[in-house]
Formats: sequence, C-alpha cells, structure tokens
Amino acid sequence: MYTFLLGIVLLVVGYFTYGKFIEKMFGVKEDRATPAYVQSDEVDYVPMSTTKNSLIQLLNIAGVGPIFGPIMGALYGPVAFLWIVFGAIFAGAVHDYLTGMISIRNRGAHLPELAGQYLGKIMKHVVNAFAVLLLLLVGTVFVTAPAGLLYNLMDGWMAMGYILAAIFIYYILATLLPIDKIIGRVYPLFGLLLIISALGVGGGMIFTGADIPELTLSNLHPDNIPIFPLLFLTISCGALSGFHATQTPIISRTTQSEKQGRKIFYGMMIAEGVIAMIWAAAGMALFNGPVGLNELLAAGGPAMIVSEASTMLLGAVGGTLAILGVIILPITSGDTAFRSARMIIADYFKLAQGKVLSRLWIALPLFVLSFALTKIDFTLLWRYFSWANQTTAVIALFVGAMYLYIAKKNYWVALIPGTFMLYTTMTYILNAQIGFRLPMNVAYIGASVITIALVALFFVAANKARTDQIPLEEDVSGWGVKTI
Repeated sequence: MYTFLLGIVLLVVGYFTYGKFIEKMFGVKEDRATPAYVQSDEVDYVPMSTTKNSLIQLLNIAGVGPIFGPIMGALYGPVAFLWIVFGAIFAGAVHDYLTGMISIRNRGAHLPELAGQYLGKIMKHVVNAFAVLLLLLVGTVFVTAPAGLLYNLMDGWMAMGYILAAIFIYYILATLLPIDKIIGRVYPLFGLLLIISALGVGGGMIFTGADIPELTLSNLHPDNIPIFPLLFLTISCGALSGFHATQTPIISRTTQSEKQGRKIFYGMMIAEGVIAMIWAAAGMALFNGPVGLNELLAAGGPAMIVSEASTMLLGAVGGTLAILGVIILPITSGDTAFRSARMIIADYFKLAQGKVLSRLWIALPLFVLSFALTKIDFTLLWRYFSWANQTTAVIALFVGAMYLYIAKKNYWVALIPGTFMLYTTMTYILNAQIGFRLPMNVAYIGASVITIALVALFFVAANKARTDQIPLEEDVSGWGVKTI
C-alpha cells in the first residue's frame, strides 16, 4: 500500500508547503476586522473559534462526495489516487481558500455576488440561478443518501418515508435557526464521530494488510469508460468541488481573523482529501478488484459498499459507528446547503434575515422542491449534480483568478486549474447523454474552442477590471469608531 500511504503524506506536506505559499501570496491582514464583527447580526454573522469553524467547514464540505465519489472512482484503479492528491492540493484547497478569503474581504459575500463584482453583472444573475439549482440538487442528494444508509442500518424496521421526514425536519431547523444554536453546538460532536469513522476504516485496512493496489496509469474500469473526462467529475468533493464555494461564505461570516483562513479553508479541504483516499482505497482493495466492486455497485450502490466495508473491517459495533459517521457527512452538508441557498436568495433580493418568518418564506419553497426531487433516480441526480458541481468550481476559480489579477498577484494558481476544469466540464456536457450527445472526438474539439475563447475573454475582462480598479475589499477602516 505504498501508493496509498505516500498519497496521505503528500496531502499533509501540501498543506504545510503549497498551502503556506498560497497564504503568503494572497497576503493575510491579521488586524483587519472580519464580517463576523463588522456585520454581526446574531443569526448568520456570529464570531466562533477556529476549532469550531474548522469542524463546521469540514462537515459542510464533506458530504457523500468524498465517500461515494471515490468509491465509484475506484473502478478506474489507482489512477484515481493521482486526481485526489494533486487535485486537492493544487485545485480544491486553492479553490476553497480563495473563495473563503475573498468572501471575508467582501462582507461574507456568496459566490453570485462575487461573480457579479469580478466577472460582470450578467454573471451575478447567471451564477445566482446556477448556485441555487446546485444547492437544491445537493440538498436532495444529501437527503436520499443518508436516508438509504439509515434504512439499511435499521434493517428496514422504520419506513423510508419517516426517515426522510425526520431528516427534512432537522434541515428546516438548521436552516432557520441562528448558526450557533444547532450547527455550532452539535457539529463538534459530529466531527469527532466523522474522524473516528475515517480513521477506523483507514486504520483497519492498514492493520489487516489490505491489498491496496499500487499506482498504474492503466484504465481498469470494467465497462472501459474513459478516464477523461469522467473521473474528474465522478471524484469531485475529494479533489475539487464547486459546492464548497457555496459553503465557505457561511464560515467566512463566522471567522474571527484572516490568519485562521489557511487552517479553516485550505486545511479542511486537505482533510477531505484524506477521507477520499481512504474510501477510494477501500473500494479498490476489499471487493476483489474493479469487477467485484462494479457488481456490488450495481446491486446496491455506494451505500452498500460503505456498509460492507465498515462491517468487514471493524465488526458489527465498530462498523455501525463508522456507518453513522458516514451518515453524518451528507446530513451536515445537506443542512448547510439549504441554509446557503436561503442566504444567497436573501442577498440577491436584499431581504433582511433577522426575523424567523423572513427566513421561512425563502426556505419553505426550497424544501417543497427538494421533496419532489427525491422521487427522481439517485444515479440521474448524481450525474446532474456532478456536472453542475464542477462547473460551479470553474466559476469560483475564475473569480479567484480575476481577484488576483486585479491585485497584481499570482493569478495562475487559480487560472490553470480553472482552465483545466473548464475544458473537462465542456467535454463532458458536449458528449454526455444528459448533454448534447456529440461524438467524443467532436466534443474534444468543441471543448477546446470554447475553452480558448473563454480564457481569451477572461484576459480582456481582467485587463479592463485592473484599469478600472475594481475594489478588492470592503472598506472597514471606520469600523468600531464611535460617532456623535
């Protein structure tokens, strides 16, 4: 298992090296007041500790993505490890850090507002609709996935409808109540269970000497599905995820100091990469290779793999704890998905959120739509989610690149992964059955033309934005000064 262990080491080293480089390049302002204080409203803008923010951020971003995605990505073989490791270090963690820090500099603004400021007013409207759609899909996926796991764990003694209802009730409360009332109190406990779950499965493979395959660039997928572009959409949250761009502003509104950003935003993405490595390795090692894994996925989906792997490695009691840790992941992302959607809509229409009724009028239609979507096949939902997710990541990376370009800093750290994922998502949607269904060779050419055109447009817009001196941050110089 040298490849697996080396991948874990590289992720940790990446946090202390490339993460430090990104932090220094961005330029932290330790004394600058953050939105948690400047915009304090005791609902969404509430100062919280670094530890609490880090655990909430990890649970926010780590839904079923770093588990279900890597399990399905394991069908391709150890090449999946490369995307998880290098994607997390050079794309995902950079994406999360820049999104979080730029949001802190701009009143805790969400992605649509940032896109409007740095990519143009039209993009604000486009990204707003796109982000709400993504969050609705995420919330729905993260209702059905844990419901299925709980149903299996209880051996069907509670009807699926009751389980779905219980999860929805929790989501409604977490969406409407102030962030420190439920999320701020229970997430540290959930975080502990998550860590125990991941360490239990990873440690179980190490101590039992699981046959985790070593690195090969060969495509081992039983159905011979091409690695590009599908692997880069299948494994999203464990390497790069646009969903994170909708979640980091939640914590940018509770962060006490910019200095905490690397640990909260960059570090928690690295932690998610470690979780993804563990579950990808479990998928490769425990089910007689890609063929056996593919058969189990066809029979019961990723949820069955989680249950089988946990019980196999940790026994009945330990396996149950591990499964509970996995169940917590989507639940603690689904609740903040709806919360984030509520905040984005409120920001877009400039609706105050101080009163519960004001939050309810926004949240209620979202839950009604989500309940209707639970009737759609999970696999189909996942395909739409994967494409929408990575397209959102492209937008967020281009926002980060534009910010750095205007600031005359190293914008390539965001533009290079953004361009790669732009080409990837365009290739996928041009070829996919849920897209334009073009032959793959035509999709490659079409994606190349679109990517080149959009990158060229980026440089034109970036030069204009720098000339116009688009503001990079809100002026908080007068905060705390008493006026008569």
